[in-house]
Amino acid sequence: MSEFDGRVVIISGGSRGQGAAEARAFAAAGARVVLGDVLDAEGEQVASEIGAAARYHHLDVTDEAAWCHVVERAEADFGRVDVLVNNAGIVQFTHLAETDVEDFRRVMEVNVTGTLLGMKAVTPALRRAGGGAIVNLSSISGMKGSANAPAYTASKWAVRGLTKAAAVDLAPDGIRVNSVHPGVIDTPMVRRGRDPAEILERHLPKLLIPRLGTAEDVVPVVLFLAGPGAAYITGAEFVVDGGWTVR
Repeated sequence: MSEFDGRVVIISGGSRGQGAAEARAFAAAGARVVLGDVLDAEGEQVASEIGAAARYHHLDVTDEAAWCHVVERAEADFGRVDVLVNNAGIVQFTHLAETDVEDFRRVMEVNVTGTLLGMKAVTPALRRAGGGAIVNLSSISGMKGSANAPAYTASKWAVRGLTKAAAVDLAPDGIRVNSVHPGVIDTPMVRRGRDPAEILERHLPKLLIPRLGTAEDVVPVVLFLAGPGAAYITGAEFVVDGGWTVR
């Protein structure tokens, strides 16, 4: 019997990169997965590759009604919801003095409000299932200051704090809430058209493990926090950064 047999997992930002890798890994571990994203063609492709254990639904994480629809569809298609992975996020790099207020608000809307709305929408379904787990994807930028990323850094600190507040509020319902803080992970969002070798060269002096991270480095931590092995863990933060924040 696989670890997630009979479990249903909702993953935001599931169309590519880390989210798609999480969806494939949960399905391989026996779960049924519901992917939400705004990248419809890519999301449909990932769900198709996974097969009958997956569904894709369009999801703008800043839209509360869209979140409610995804949760409703998950229960209608698979009977329950056991896990939410708040994976969706955006990044913007600008110096503080050059940061546009509307751009700042957009990053906060997606990264913070989107995380809140996901947890709010899924809580009744998790209660109906008898409890469950929420895993929020933050960043090492939620553990330290990051240059030229005021909006992103603020948003990821907020996700870290929101996780702890949710862990307190949802504990009576048997719902565990934890955050994962990846470092420089080789995904489309991090690459933004750049060569991975260039990214590695820039960050190598900060890394104790001298390579870029991959989605496959982060995924096992997400699955662990969502599964029975983490039954006594809530309100915690797990750093996956090749040792960057140790120095």
